[in-house]
Amino acid sequence: MVPHLVTALTGPINELEQRVLDSTSAIERWFRLEWMEHTPPFYSSVDVRNAGFKLAPIDTNLFPGGWCNLTPEMLPLAVQAAMVAIEKICPEARNLLVIPENGKHSHFYLSNLAQLQRIFQMAGLNVRIGSIDPALKKSVSFDLSDGQQVTLEPALRGKRRLGLKDFDPCTILLNNDLSAGVPGILEEIYEQYLLPPLHASWPIRRKSTHFKCYEEVAKRLAKLLGVDPWLINPLFDKCTAIDTTKSPDLDNLSSQVDTVLARVRRKYKEYGIKEKPFVVVKTDHGTHPMGIVTLRDAKDTQDLLSRLSQQATNTKLVAPVHNFIVQEGVLTHERMHDSVAEPVVYMMDRYVVGGFYRVHAERTADENLNAPGSSYVPLAFEHSAQLPQPGIAPGASAPNRFYMYGVVARLAMLAASYELEATDPLADDTN
Repeated sequence: MVPHLVTALTGPINELEQRVLDSTSAIERWFRLEWMEHTPPFYSSVDVRNAGFKLAPIDTNLFPGGWCNLTPEMLPLAVQAAMVAIEKICPEARNLLVIPENGKHSHFYLSNLAQLQRIFQMAGLNVRIGSIDPALKKSVSFDLSDGQQVTLEPALRGKRRLGLKDFDPCTILLNNDLSAGVPGILEEIYEQYLLPPLHASWPIRRKSTHFKCYEEVAKRLAKLLGVDPWLINPLFDKCTAIDTTKSPDLDNLSSQVDTVLARVRRKYKEYGIKEKPFVVVKTDHGTHPMGIVTLRDAKDTQDLLSRLSQQATNTKLVAPVHNFIVQEGVLTHERMHDSVAEPVVYMMDRYVVGGFYRVHAERTADENLNAPGSSYVPLAFEHSAQLPQPGIAPGASAPNRFYMYGVVARLAMLAASYELEATDPLADDTN
């Protein structure tokens, strides 16, 4: 069940894999020293794309769902990492409250909550799920197809603490990215640990900040490996204060698209890559109904306007978009059952705990796979994906490839730690 690459341009990736394997000790020491200075996000997931000629993260999620996609073989890793993460933050922790997303939940998301609950229960905590959705007035239980049951209870806010009736947690775990805004019920909580912190949520977080931090750490790791940073880093630029109804602003956006495309073309020429470069344009924060727009030419910016206009027509609830990120598009040349696939790596604290392949039969190599119609295939864990197998030819070993994915994912996680430090509203108070 290991995806294959449908490209002859595997040379740079195979060379990168060899460099990674040859430098395993140096890489692990480098990460270890970084974690002495920086605090990893409590948990995260990273979408990785393997183009055959480069390997790069395209999205880092600090409120990951989809924990139900981890196979039973991965659970011991997740439980051990959960123990470490909790002990670092609150060694005396007994009760953990999980805050889910608001609204009606799919069976998939409920299974995600059940898996999270199971992981932390096995880590030695009493775990309950408390919803901050104003529409939930009383406890409700859901029966899952695997025999598990998930109970959601309305969260109660006291003067200084958040909990449930007869349940007072010392730690609160958000599984809600708060895209709709930070509700008052979560503000000014000082006596409990709120994980991740509120400044990790989309009302505050910016993708451009994250990828700027990633660019910094990618350059440093690439120097350690002796490779071109571009092989692990998607080029990008940001566009701020854009009013898409005004021609001058639209011209500025088109110019940024052209600039990023020109930089990518130079790299393609340098490496002899025959593929046609493209960029993706997305909002700089949160999720937006326009999704991700793929552009191959600056003139195609009209496609972005059409998408925005369509959303404005369909709903009055979508706020105008003024800040965008223009990012180098990274192809995925991996296939699973003839469908395009991309690995998603899951981490807790500083550890890789597992992952899966996101597969989409109706999408192409240059499209976003995180869309309706996608399915999930577990990573092949015949051997530990955390332990590389030196001496095996590059491209021939699943554990070696997964280890390389884990290195890139941890690099994105490190970038997220830099990002959270830079945006921490309390950082100045601690100096």
